[in-house]
Amino acid sequence: MHEVDMTRCLLLSLAEWRDSQSSAPQEVRTVHLDVGEFTCVEPDALVTTYAAAVGGTWLERSSLKINSIPLVGRCPCCDSTYTPTVMQQYRSPCCSAPLEDILSGRELRIRRIESAPI
Repeated sequence: MHEVDMTRCLLLSLAEWRDSQSSAPQEVRTVHLDVGEFTCVEPDALVTTYAAAVGGTWLERSSLKINSIPLVGRCPCCDSTYTPTVMQQYRSPCCSAPLEDILSGRELRIRRIESAPI
């Protein structure tokens, strides 16, 4: 389960964010994440590991809100976009060309942090 490692990295990023704040300490309420479908991160597992990891910490009252980003590819032959699937072996539906150009679906980033002064 690499969600545990993802949670560790997320907590390090949030600590860096907290340390970079020049204003009064902030209470984090919601961490908004973009998670691409092609990252192999299970959103429910990430929420669970995050909740377990923040217990008893400065993030204890925060939660994750995950925005799922669909996998979208571009056909190298006709330049059209499509949603690759395992059933198609990620090939283009128009000509069976292999998936070479991923337009979205690999994202794993903090989109926004909702916070308020303590």
